[in-house]
Amino acid sequence: MNYALITGAGRGIGRAIAERLARDGYTVIINYHSNTAAAEATKAAIEAEGGKAELLPFDVADSQAIESALNAWDAAHEGEHISVLVNNAGIRRDGLLVFMNEQDWHDVLDTTAEGFYYVTHHVLPAMLRARNGRIVNITSISGISGLPGQVNYSAAKAALIGATKALSKEVAARKVTVNAVAPGFICTDMTADLDEAELKKTIPAGRFGKPEEVAALVSFLCSDEAAYITGQVISIAGGMG
Repeated sequence: MNYALITGAGRGIGRAIAERLARDGYTVIINYHSNTAAAEATKAAIEAEGGKAELLPFDVADSQAIESALNAWDAAHEGEHISVLVNNAGIRRDGLLVFMNEQDWHDVLDTTAEGFYYVTHHVLPAMLRARNGRIVNITSISGISGLPGQVNYSAAKAALIGATKALSKEVAARKVTVNAVAPGFICTDMTADLDEAELKKTIPAGRFGKPEEVAALVSFLCSDEAAYITGQVISIAGGMG
């Protein structure tokens, strides 16, 4: 059985990726932090289409919680391993740096950068032993070009890009690919507070993207057809960046 772990999979882009990979035949492991209702809704939607899904709650910024949850998963799935990892969990705490408090800086960096390390560090050895694996990191156009009011978010997503490029070189010989997907403005809960009408003027395509469009790109990167693509950062931003 092929397992795909998606962090932050209860809503938005994470949910769309979970549903798409379930349609691709993966048993999807839905990670979430606190929104149990959203995660259960994602699981129900997958199962309604005949797919398979499991719930695995933990905070990606908490190393002990991650180890406890993933060790328990390993024990319950003896002989199996996670062959696809999508590091999607992320949060925004926007504000000008001059006014940004220390907690907002650390919360954003810890969720994205530390979360990448903790989760990837646990699942990577099994991929290397199996000589097969796909890691897709959800970064952002903010991590490529930087956006005002998002110094913490831009820094976190830029760190993920650097980690993607470095790790891809470490594991390529073992047939594990590592790529990053950089969405622009996508219609999700995370962008609901933004001025969509005004921001559309900055997007060459003239619209926000859909979570399903991001999920389609992730699906391709996880497929056999993408076996020779690694260390890449692919923007899906309607021409921004």
